[in-house]
Amino acid sequence: MKRRIALYGGTFDPVHLGHLEVARRLLDLFALDEVLFIPAYVAPHKRLTKVSPALHRYAMLALATQGDARLRVSTVELDAPEKPYTVETLERMQQEFGAQTQLFFVMGADSWGEISTWREWERLLAGSNHIIVTRPGYELQTGQFAPAVSERIVDVRQSNQQEIRARMNGTNETRIYITDAVMTDVSATAIRASARAGLVQDLSQKVPPPVAEYITKYGLYRD
Repeated sequence: MKRRIALYGGTFDPVHLGHLEVARRLLDLFALDEVLFIPAYVAPHKRLTKVSPALHRYAMLALATQGDARLRVSTVELDAPEKPYTVETLERMQQEFGAQTQLFFVMGADSWGEISTWREWERLLAGSNHIIVTRPGYELQTGQFAPAVSERIVDVRQSNQQEIRARMNGTNETRIYITDAVMTDVSATAIRASARAGLVQDLSQKVPPPVAEYITKYGLYRD
């Protein structure tokens, strides 16, 4: 069988418990071998926003994932800041892992809603499997695409592990899976506000303890 690896990209400023729950739930539901976190050098749509230095964001990810061998961190985008677009990252990862690996690109419902604004988005969607993570009860738009895209959308919301895995088998065609299995709703903006206000206890409830210690030690988000 091919190895199954999910690519989980984002700014991760900071990584929090919601990110980790997404990763672990997808590992279970989609029979993944690992989830690879890919911190962005600076996400193209956030270039006008102040983002913490890449070293801090990478360090926090390393601390958050150190206890689980199935969770890893890649520096593929940090090492190539001149190639910041997801479609380029995905093609580099496909070359690195080769044909014996089945890749799944993970994105949130908000990113899915803006997918048509992404660089070469149709080539991006055709290049690998995708997992769209939404919240229970969230109304996700899927009817705005041409048949070439909409026919590959597989809605597995409210499906259990066995049902999802059964729908994954028996095809070599790339698919776009929609799941609402993750319940935690944590806001990175709220975490940064807690850090800025020095609310250490509140911070420790939203990020892993080593990450909370790192944020406090280096005074991140205080200004």
